[in-house]
Amino acid sequence: MTETETRNHHADKQQIGGAMAETSSVEDVFDDTYTEKEGPKPPRMLVWRNIMLMTLLHLGALYGLTLVPSASVLTLAWTAVCYLISALGVTAGAHRLWSHRSYKASFPLRVFLALGNSMAFQNDIYEWARDHRVHHKYSETDADPHNATRGFFFAHVGWLMVRKHPDVVEKGKKLELTDLKADKVVMFQRRHYKMSVVILCFFVPMLVPWYFWGESLGVAYFVPGLLRYAVMLNATWLVNSAAHIWGNRPYDKSINPRENPLVAFSAIGEGFHNYHHTFPFDYATSEFGVKLNLTTAFIDLMCFMGLAKDPKRVSKEIINARIQRTGEGSNKSG
Repeated sequence: MTETETRNHHADKQQIGGAMAETSSVEDVFDDTYTEKEGPKPPRMLVWRNIMLMTLLHLGALYGLTLVPSASVLTLAWTAVCYLISALGVTAGAHRLWSHRSYKASFPLRVFLALGNSMAFQNDIYEWARDHRVHHKYSETDADPHNATRGFFFAHVGWLMVRKHPDVVEKGKKLELTDLKADKVVMFQRRHYKMSVVILCFFVPMLVPWYFWGESLGVAYFVPGLLRYAVMLNATWLVNSAAHIWGNRPYDKSINPRENPLVAFSAIGEGFHNYHHTFPFDYATSEFGVKLNLTTAFIDLMCFMGLAKDPKRVSKEIINARIQRTGEGSNKSG
């Protein structure tokens, strides 16, 4: 980051300081004081268990794709429902609620989102939120768990196939995570995570169509089970990879995250990434509300029903000022 960009970053902190301070003790705000260690990088240590499991999962998903024509309409509809529930467990839950505290959720809603998060099987909420805060605080550096400057494959899935860089581990241990530890739903899910994943990611998607409308166990396991899970994983990974590489940067041209509508569609609203990294505490993660953003529509519905409240938003004045000062002058993604 250049000296000018650093000054811009500090100016932004001052400009939105009130909202930022209310959000999360700036644990998800970029730290421009961090510098990577000089000298050779530590050797990559492959995690063969993860490599084998990812390979088997995607082979199973490809087989599931061949079974889609033989699946009943009800099974395909159930697959879409499972996809949406698991996606919301990540986007509205682990991401916008627990990582960024961009709104407040009632106990029943937190339980629903925790169940959806277990169905998504992307690490428990505590670990997911911790790593995501590290990602924002040290974006595109050695301390970023899925540093996109190491290439598309690493940012997409490769980071799960190797041991974390020592700086990722070190910085993650230093984060203030008392809010997560104080949330009984988060800690209950963490204690029972493995069992919840077995039940919610695999058994429930498979057994519901088999029991209620007579779908074969094979189709039920490979379509709403493995295929749905693999597609959901890749949709989430595209936020880390594609949305950090391809797209425009109307809000801050000095950072890599981009506005990518295709990623926004597949990840139900998480592809407006230049905006999100510029204003991480905004519950909508986008300037454009519910447009290509089912997660924002869901949170709005929960607020209307009284199950959520206090969604944080950036004012139009601050957005326009930021666009004028640090945007690249490209057309807005919305």
